[in-house]
Amino acid sequence: MNHFLRVCQPLSQLGDWDARLQYILTSAQQAHDDGAQALLLPAQALPGGAGAGDYVLRAAYQQASAAALAQLVQASGQWPQLTIVLGHDQVAPGSARCLNGASVIRNGTVLAQTAQQTGVEAALLYSRQYQNLHQRATAGQGADAIAPCVVALASGLHVGVLLEQDVLRPACTQAARAAGAQVLLVLQAQPFEAAHYAQWPQQLGACARAVGLPIVTANGVGGQDAWVFAGCSMAVDAQGQLAVRAPSFVPAQVDVPLQLGAPSAGAVLLPGPQAPQLEPLPALWHALVLAVRDYVEKNRFPGALLGLSGGIDSALVLAIAVDALGAQRVRTVMMPSPYTADMSWQDAREMAQRLGVQHDVIAIAPQVQAFEQALAPLFAGRAPDTTEENLQARCRGVLLMALSNKLGHVVLTTSNKSEIAMGYSTLYGDMAGGFAVLCDVYKTEVFALARWRNANDPFGTGSNPIPERIITRPPSAELRPGQKDEDSLPPYPVLDAVLRRYLEQGASTAQLEAAGFDAALVQRVQRALRTNAYKRAQAPVGPRLSNTAFGQDFQTPMTHVLAL
Repeated sequence: MNHFLRVCQPLSQLGDWDARLQYILTSAQQAHDDGAQALLLPAQALPGGAGAGDYVLRAAYQQASAAALAQLVQASGQWPQLTIVLGHDQVAPGSARCLNGASVIRNGTVLAQTAQQTGVEAALLYSRQYQNLHQRATAGQGADAIAPCVVALASGLHVGVLLEQDVLRPACTQAARAAGAQVLLVLQAQPFEAAHYAQWPQQLGACARAVGLPIVTANGVGGQDAWVFAGCSMAVDAQGQLAVRAPSFVPAQVDVPLQLGAPSAGAVLLPGPQAPQLEPLPALWHALVLAVRDYVEKNRFPGALLGLSGGIDSALVLAIAVDALGAQRVRTVMMPSPYTADMSWQDAREMAQRLGVQHDVIAIAPQVQAFEQALAPLFAGRAPDTTEENLQARCRGVLLMALSNKLGHVVLTTSNKSEIAMGYSTLYGDMAGGFAVLCDVYKTEVFALARWRNANDPFGTGSNPIPERIITRPPSAELRPGQKDEDSLPPYPVLDAVLRRYLEQGASTAQLEAAGFDAALVQRVQRALRTNAYKRAQAPVGPRLSNTAFGQDFQTPMTHVLAL
């Protein structure tokens, strides 16, 4: 006999209890009417998404969560055949028990509750205090301490409920199978990482083959501070073959059809809808667009503004912002200095015209001169250096923040990961702003994304938005005559290759040199990473797209002499 499970991947609405409860109730009613056996929602679905930090330890949060759960349990009596599985925090006030958990609900009753068996390892998605409490509660758990959660649906199908990375732990999956599970349901709040997004179907398939059971996942979608959730909920059969995949980066609901046999034979997943998995560049683009859109809209900014310099970084941020918000909610400001090339004026104006955004020009020469005159007595006898260059960037930062204060728009900063790694950005200058769009995007990726966007128009905001000269001209901060980035930095392809090996692969100095990189270059990159930790600590938040994001994953002390 054929049945189906309904999987929801809602847009995150952290802390909006009423809206999230209404979404769940509406979804449950529709699932019941359509004949679904179960409604599966992601981890942290009840509070509206993950990332609440230490709020989860406060009494008001716990009371709101308990009240929402009680309302849902009571309402479930309307749908006696529908089983609802959803995630939420399990916090016992005054105790060390603080767990990422889930409830299984049917017909006015909580049938079971479970918690993540392994540590809450998703980087800093959970606060340090939360992680410490979770680890204390689960300390010393071995394979014999795994507490499988297996529940029979109204149809008789036995499902095992797992949270997050527990599906990757054989002890957890095998324990669920031994307890009678015929299908594994996995609740996730899995942040987007480019590598994980590409590999997850294969990883999940390997888990299914190893345990010999179908696996169904539910993951949320949306931006939450630095986190981006891609959705892409999916189901794989017991042979590890993809059966169902929900769309990426958009809220959705998807049905997983299955055929029930004898309990000993388990359940067989049938082919269902399979949304495409995006290739790396479009996946990265959609992640950036979603991050900007949700940061602006969920924080109730009327729009966004940025300094448009005529360079590739600000050009890429502008294209992302327009795809995220539409041209009417984005403003650009050109702030030329005496060193700004004519082509920069022209290219910035042309790009703004192509995308239809408001574009203003504020010359900064008078402001820079005023600062230089004020500082002249104190600088007497000292030759000009990067101090004067940084004054230009800081004048621009002051003007952008003034516009932000007056208009309410958030300032989007434009420094990329390669520049941030090397400290090639000005504190309180081009680092001033509210959201660092490219903070986890290498410079070589900036070029690749620009070319991809010129060849594609995924949101219908305009084709070929970036003038070709912006992409092909040598990058320059234009803070002194004839300046080019490579005057201060290694060529970006070389720099990014070193950074990737060092950050992502943990390569040592010896390993980098053995790979053919110049010893002086390696030491230069490591020294820059070390000495600019204080800058990175003061940078605005931006989307985390990898497991080596500055501020979220790769953290170093600001005061040390280590060379590692």
